[in-house]
Amino acid sequence: MKKKLSVYWICQLTGWIFYGLAILFFVYSFDKTLNLIFVKRLSLIIILGVMVTHLLRCLIHRLKLTPPLKTHNLISLLILVAAICVLFSIVSSSFIQWLGWFDPSLKGDILKRFMYHLIEESPIIFVWSSLYYIWHFVEADRKEEVNKVKLEGLVKELELKTIKSHINPHFIFNALNSIRALVDENPERARTAITELSNILRSSMQAEKAETSPLERELSIVKDYLALEYIRFEDRLKVEYDIDEETLSEPVPPMMLQTLVENAIKHGVSKRINGGFVRIISRLNNQQRELIVQSTGTLKENYKSEGFGVSSTQNRLNLMYGSAAKFELKDLSNGIVEAKVIMPLNK
Repeated sequence: MKKKLSVYWICQLTGWIFYGLAILFFVYSFDKTLNLIFVKRLSLIIILGVMVTHLLRCLIHRLKLTPPLKTHNLISLLILVAAICVLFSIVSSSFIQWLGWFDPSLKGDILKRFMYHLIEESPIIFVWSSLYYIWHFVEADRKEEVNKVKLEGLVKELELKTIKSHINPHFIFNALNSIRALVDENPERARTAITELSNILRSSMQAEKAETSPLERELSIVKDYLALEYIRFEDRLKVEYDIDEETLSEPVPPMMLQTLVENAIKHGVSKRINGGFVRIISRLNNQQRELIVQSTGTLKENYKSEGFGVSSTQNRLNLMYGSAAKFELKDLSNGIVEAKVIMPLNK
């Protein structure tokens, strides 16, 4: 509040002083002479102007006439400004009459002097009011833009956290189901699977600390997950990797690849008696990165438009890269589904 008040007073005093200097400059330019009475009157006008416009500011806030203004408020403001102009003219003409700061050779009563001051001083009050409101409109617009940016940032942060909060439970439950299937059949392998699960959880917890993670780390998580799934599916699950080494250091949204692979297993491979395959491809293409998951199945089986895997992937890409990233789903020939994520290169 003190900072805003100091800015107001700096502008207030600077504006009125500039007005006084401008009047002196024009009078001297045309008349080439300045008498003491004129300087005294001008000084009085400046002092009264500061006081009267400050009173106008206080009334604007007291009557809640700050922008944005409705129609009835605008009428009230115009009446208020007009009243201040009349008050300014009455006070200035009365002081000048009382102090005798006028040329005795020029005869004129108080009423004529009042009308003279009203015509002369009203424009500066209206100019002051206009500049005051322009300042407030600009300031309000700037604050609105700043608040909008802050709100967008907060929404983005909350959405990302919400998506992540869904990812980890979704992944953990599926991994635990894989381990549960091994407890009775092969306890030794189950213990190995628990160790692998702990590695995955450790990696996923570290991934939550950042908005992005190197592809190499995400591949490590996916390989541990597929190792768990291989215990359940055995030879029914075939895994292939086609990874361009140049893309290993590129950042990707944490757990995104894991979610796509998990969907491929859950909705594609697991629904077929003979199982199927999952192929993970990472490559550079036309100054962009392509992260692809191909799997056995059809688009109708493997993915649902309202499913978590599809929605979370699309939402995270939109939040992190905007229109620079794309997520494509399509059926290839011979019963293969392709989920492709296209992201910009990290520069």
